[in-house]
Amino acid sequence: MDTAFTLRRLFAALVAAVVVLLTGTIGFTLLLEEDLEDALYRSVVTASLTGLDNRPRGTGPELLTIFLVLAGLTIFAYVASILVEVVARGVVTGAWAERRRVRAIEELSDHYIICGYGRVGRQVGKEFADAGIPFVVVDVNEESIEAAREAGVPFVEGNATDDADLAATGLARARGLVASSDSDTINLYITLSARAAKPELLIVARASDADAAKKLRLAGADRVVQPYATAGKEMAKLVLRPQVAAFLDIVSGAGGPDLQFEEIEVRRASGQAGKTIKELDVRDRTGALIIALRKPDGTFDITPAPDTVIDDGTVIIGVGTASELSALEE
Repeated sequence: MDTAFTLRRLFAALVAAVVVLLTGTIGFTLLLEEDLEDALYRSVVTASLTGLDNRPRGTGPELLTIFLVLAGLTIFAYVASILVEVVARGVVTGAWAERRRVRAIEELSDHYIICGYGRVGRQVGKEFADAGIPFVVVDVNEESIEAAREAGVPFVEGNATDDADLAATGLARARGLVASSDSDTINLYITLSARAAKPELLIVARASDADAAKKLRLAGADRVVQPYATAGKEMAKLVLRPQVAAFLDIVSGAGGPDLQFEEIEVRRASGQAGKTIKELDVRDRTGALIIALRKPDGTFDITPAPDTVIDDGTVIIGVGTASELSALEE
């Protein structure tokens, strides 16, 4: 139901009530020679069906009283029908829910934005939810919006290629964005808009083929995923190296039951920058393992030696249980 249309109907009923009261006030003033205050009082109690303890004298006042009673009945019945329709169709509860949803998005910070809540977007959302990561969805498709509503996921019903709709997701406060539409063109526009609005934003985009992936990287995507190519590689690994695939499946999940991967950036303020892996004594102190380092220049050290120095800005990639990785981060 259209809330604006309902408000217009209520406003029309209010105008009708004012007209009826003015008519009654003027009529009683002229017919009964009452002052304006008494005439207004008589009009209000008559139109509201409260009634007076005295009957007006004369045919004119009686007819005017009958008119006010019938007009009051009509207006009250009209307003009552609107209120019943409002409650039945959830206009009020829908408006409240809308305000809560908007407020929840406005309170988000360091969150992620999922642009496109189809099959891929929903899986991304599930991984985020399992990891306890705040996120918001933006999609124009009714089915996707309904899926987000049923899942209790914050959403913006709009087009992610529109700057205003993208801003409504809290883009200025977001940490990252996932362009997961099934259209390469839409993902390209989203990437361009998001990168222009927030240059430091982490952007991961979906591409259907290598050519689209190349264009998305040029547009500013930090990472590009090709679902079909990735699926083919995963299926091949399951056939060629099933045990390796099983191990990676366990440790790569955000909510894995045993081992997990985590990345931790080392800053000078932590007091650990400039030390070697051996000096940190990570294995004995935390139980976690450092399996790789991403250096400040963007290169990776896949098998870092114990005497490798961890500089300011280095990202440690560790593996361990949730408690071990928490200890490593601390």
